[in-house]
Amino acid sequence: MTRRGFYFRLYPGAIQAAQLIHFLGHLKRQVRGKILLVWDRLGVHRSRAVRDWLQRQGDRFVVEELPAYAPELNPVEYLWGWWKPNTVANGCPRTEAELHWLARQGLRQAQRRKTTLVAAFWKQAELHF
Repeated sequence: MTRRGFYFRLYPGAIQAAQLIHFLGHLKRQVRGKILLVWDRLGVHRSRAVRDWLQRQGDRFVVEELPAYAPELNPVEYLWGWWKPNTVANGCPRTEAELHWLARQGLRQAQRRKTTLVAAFWKQAELHF
């Protein structure tokens, strides 16, 4: 999530280091300049593969870790809090493919409303940088 919008990619199951690296590679091509990653303590964020990949990127990425057990500081948690009742809860997918489609539609809807939603998520998180 940036100050003005957010990027996403959906993967089945729990995210693995290779998937996160793949996503970060795409992010690097889409966002100019330095990228600040504000991460929670998810294991994949701290994996050796991800740390090594980030180190090879030079100063392009800066990582700041949130304190443990502080979801209220994570703006992405507010995105999920909005997304679940406004999209997924309103559908009844019968297959994984239908769930994937529903999830993407909801996230795209949030992307279109980025000026109000994303600003609100950052404001709620009270992160200042």
